[in-house]
Amino acid sequence: MLNQSTQRKPNVIQNTKENIINVARKLFSERTYLAVSMSDIAKKLNITKAALYYHFTGKAEIYKKVLENVVNELEEEILEATSQVQNPKEKLRRLIIGYLKYGQKDKFLIKSLLLCVSKIDLSLKNKVMELRDKLNFSIQKIFEEIFPNKDVKFLVFLFTGMMNGLLLEQSLNNKIDLGKAIERVIAVLETESQ
Repeated sequence: MLNQSTQRKPNVIQNTKENIINVARKLFSERTYLAVSMSDIAKKLNITKAALYYHFTGKAEIYKKVLENVVNELEEEILEATSQVQNPKEKLRRLIIGYLKYGQKDKFLIKSLLLCVSKIDLSLKNKVMELRDKLNFSIQKIFEEIFPNKDVKFLVFLFTGMMNGLLLEQSLNNKIDLGKAIERVIAVLETESQ
């Protein structure tokens, strides 16, 4: 009996942590990182702040987990979108669509991340940079297939800058023709890769 109880406890703790992360993610999406407190998260979960601090050292740790989840999900989205395609131009089109599709799904979190990064503490900035580098590495691998024999590092930075700009613009005013945007991004990348 004791053995079953000991085995269940890590699962319960893990499920609780995941629930905290999911609730915090929703709050960060709605209000931004700076506008959410540990009290807000605890209240939304209907738990005490002490219970929240049992699982996480603070808001920054929770936000880092949220950011990890966002980047991992985005990587999965773009890998899934591009993995079955051989034609370079179609692979690029699907990469763009996958990136924008994910960004639209979680557009408020993307907006809050892009808008408040300059105001967060150094450990969060470092985490954002680490996750950005991880994502860029995944995109670089795809770009090496799309643009063989090219130095793709600059193209990756250009690509992510355009994608994040489009997502931010869309989250702010929602007046972007994505079809035209996709074609223009492809044209810019093709021009820059020559």
